[in-house]
Amino acid sequence: MFSGGVRPWHIIVLVVVLVLLFGAKKLPGAARGLGQSLRILKSETKTLRDEMKSDSDEEPADDAKADAKHAREPLNNKTIDGEASAVEDLRDKKKA
Repeated sequence: MFSGGVRPWHIIVLVVVLVLLFGAKKLPGAARGLGQSLRILKSETKTLRDEMKSDSDEEPADDAKADAKHAREPLNNKTIDGEASAVEDLRDKKKA
């Protein structure tokens, strides 16, 4: 249905429709506003990329390293039993 790409007559029809909708006097202002919006978008995306790159280049903090090490350690039965007894103690306190 839409094969063949954009042809010159497509652009002409688009320009005619834009002139009829907005008028010849308002089109330069609209184009200027669109250009400013695109420049702002481009600068913001560049800033975000730079921030993401600088964040990934930094070494993680000691707390983050300790958390990551703790997360990789497997749970053992002692830890699970200790947590289970702590939960049971809390339930008993709540009932009393």
